[in-house]
Amino acid sequence: MLDKIMWGNITLLQLIIAFSIFFISVIVSRILSLYVRKTLKNKASKDNMEVIIKVISFVILIIGVIWSLSIMGLKLSGLLVAGGIAGIVLGFASQSIVGNLISGLFLIVERPIKIGDTVNLNDITGIVEDIKIISTTIRTFDGFQVRIPNEKVFTANISNYVTNVVRRFEYNVGIRYTDDADKAIGIIEELIENEPFALKVPGPLVWVNNLGDNAVNINVKIWSPVSEWWGLKTTMLWRIKKALETQGIEVAFPQRVVWFGDQRANNDALPVVKSDK
Repeated sequence: MLDKIMWGNITLLQLIIAFSIFFISVIVSRILSLYVRKTLKNKASKDNMEVIIKVISFVILIIGVIWSLSIMGLKLSGLLVAGGIAGIVLGFASQSIVGNLISGLFLIVERPIKIGDTVNLNDITGIVEDIKIISTTIRTFDGFQVRIPNEKVFTANISNYVTNVVRRFEYNVGIRYTDDADKAIGIIEELIENEPFALKVPGPLVWVNNLGDNAVNINVKIWSPVSEWWGLKTTMLWRIKKALETQGIEVAFPQRVVWFGDQRANNDALPVVKSDK
């Protein structure tokens, strides 16, 4: 019964062996992937680990497929010719898929982004969750998962917020014209000096940026480690405000001078200051 011809010169026994080899290769691929993931969990970054796992899985599956086909008596040369023809047909029929596949391979090799990076792709900002052969998955800060074809990822302007080890943020702090700008600058500089996550190199910059309509605007630029950037940015501005107010320097708000009545020679009409606060 096992010698029964099923298709061409392929017997039932050859089919059973070929499918068994392919099935075993799938199981081996899964087991090795789990083993590599467990072994490299604390020794490699998540991105590097995922690339290694995918390469191992693909190699084992390809070996399994080639071995299975050889068991059935199919020659590799014939497969290459058939694969070439099929590739041409599929290339014309699905150019976008082929483009995404090639772009995915380039992304894995070039690695402009990695799993876990915070990036902006085509005005989509979030954390890279996975880089597959065809598409890249990003989880936005609103909790949405966005799948972007790799062809668009590869040709997009990519802003990677965590590639560099340091990052800068800045504020514009407006104080009243009646306040001492030099004193305000000194207070801000001292506050930055006492902040352990504010880097000395590159150093902070604090200076009067411009004289606005309602305030003297002080520009503050601070560098910090990228891991502490968001936390420091969200707290430092409020700390600057409180430190200035403690020393009697107030953050300015828009004001207008409104005149009531006619402007007469005796100047008996008094101006009234109206706040837009």
